[in-house]
Order: sequence, then C-alpha cells, then structure tokens
Amino acid sequence: QVQLVESGGGLVQAGGSLRLSCAASGRTFSSYGMGWFRQAPGKEREFVAAINWNGGNTLYADSVKGRFTISRDNGKNTVYLQMNSLKPEDTAVYYCAADRQGYYTRWTSTYDAWGRGTQVTVSS
Repeated sequence: QVQLVESGGGLVQAGGSLRLSCAASGRTFSSYGMGWFRQAPGKEREFVAAINWNGGNTLYADSVKGRFTISRDNGKNTVYLQMNSLKPEDTAVYYCAADRQGYYTRWTSTYDAWGRGTQVTVSS
C-alpha cells in the first residue's frame, strides 16, 4: 500500500513562493503517475498539476500554468510542487495523489492513493 506524506505548506504573502514536497513509500514509486490537487473551504477538490513516471510529461490547470512547476525525484521517492507568484486565491489544502498504474490525469478518480494534505495560506 502506498503512503504519501505532504510537507512544505505555510503562510506566505501574495507574490511569494513555496515548495511542496510529497514523500511516497513503496519500491515502485518510479512507475507511478503523480498529481497535486487542492481544496479550499466550501469548494470541491480541484486539479493543480500532474506528472508521468519519469517526469517527461506534465499537465497543469490553467489557473496555475506559468506559476507552478511539478517535478519528481525517483531516487528520493518524492514529487515536488514549486509555487511562485502566489495569489490569495491559491489558499487551500494541497493534496498529493498517486496512481500505481502510471496514469496522470486531472481527474481525482484516476488516483488510488492520497496524502492527508498540507495547508497553504496566501495573505494579501
């Protein structure tokens, strides 16, 4: 069973940056498709970014394109989300997700393992 643990969240002013990390258990991490999602209070969970098994292909939500970058280090079993030019509307709990079959999509139903999330708060 895959376990995912997010870290790196916090409070930042608008225009600032944060880097989220997601550490995964499991010997086959390098074959997983990985995604980042977020959920603001009172809203549904929404797609942020996804990456394929070797980092060669990525997907982004339009709202974060050009500001956020997803990457992975298979040697460290870790996926990252670099967030720059943060806006108050980026405030949410950010979740890491894994698909052990290697798919990487913008749909929550693709993923079969989820972390508990890390809070990101952007002040204006």
